[in-house]
Amino acid sequence: MTLHLRIGFLPLVDAALLVAAADTGIAGAHGLALDLVRDVSWSNLRDRLHVRLLDAAHMLAPAAIASTLGIGGVTAPMAAPILLNLNGNALTVSLRRFEELSRAAKGDLADPSVSARALATLVSARKASGLPPLVFAAVFGFSCHAYLLRDWMALGGVRLGEDVRLEIVPPVRTVEALASGEVDGFCAGAPWNTLAVEAGVGAILHCGVDLVPDCPEKVLAWRADDVEHRSEAVARLNAALIDASRWASDAANRPVLARLLAAPARLAAPAGLIEAILRGDIIQGGGRPPRHVPSYIRFDAAAIRPDPAQADALLAAMARAGQITVTPALTAQARAVFRPLIPEAIDR
Repeated sequence: MTLHLRIGFLPLVDAALLVAAADTGIAGAHGLALDLVRDVSWSNLRDRLHVRLLDAAHMLAPAAIASTLGIGGVTAPMAAPILLNLNGNALTVSLRRFEELSRAAKGDLADPSVSARALATLVSARKASGLPPLVFAAVFGFSCHAYLLRDWMALGGVRLGEDVRLEIVPPVRTVEALASGEVDGFCAGAPWNTLAVEAGVGAILHCGVDLVPDCPEKVLAWRADDVEHRSEAVARLNAALIDASRWASDAANRPVLARLLAAPARLAAPAGLIEAILRGDIIQGGGRPPRHVPSYIRFDAAAIRPDPAQADALLAAMARAGQITVTPALTAQARAVFRPLIPEAIDR
């Protein structure tokens, strides 16, 4: 019997395993018919899962924790029996700000500490001149993107939300916001940083892995009670995604995966650009040569295994952002989100 599942996603490269499972026949081999529903913002996706308009969703790992803890306006316990990727983020600034940072840098701008101190110099100069603060965007308040921005700026003594304004901009609007001057920089997942460089409006300052190696970025989120009561659907989808991970991790399949992701109903972005991202070949902009970053985004078996300890790092980031005070009770709730229900299948 075929199970039909409606799964929400945002147009990002880290939706690759869902797209591979749905569009290569992998899901069908597990008795699944996947309806992938493209959305525009993380809050929309969270809320649609919350009210059961979706069976499961591509979700920011910290957002699944926040929803479970009941912070951010929504209380809906989530469970993530499998991760969708590690890494995939980058920090991009407008070309004007990149030039200013380059002039202010004392050392190699590729060093996050050097770039953060250069940012501090810009912030101080703007304050002294009576200019408005710089504005940086993250895609959601409860996201690794916001925490990467905050922790990077802290290396230079800059306080996000005080010295620099934080705006929330959905991934699909980040390039437009940078081009219009609405924001001076943003942190988002692929392909939006590369699209900003391709459009000639931005330069990638740092890849996420320059700041946090193996960052737990996206999970496949279910409502926690559905994981308990719909175990067959969860197990089938987990198995399909494990097979998709093997398929996507084979370099020979990258051109096909890039074409699938490039489709109008998926990312609607150039296949060649997506394939380069999958290889870890990152165009930086700002007159610099491309970088090869092998771990830029990971879909391999180790990357998709949930580990309750990942919740600890995310809770610590949330605490640094002033969003929570970590307690044993919160830690237990957050750890319960990361549920490796069939870990033995990942190793086969």
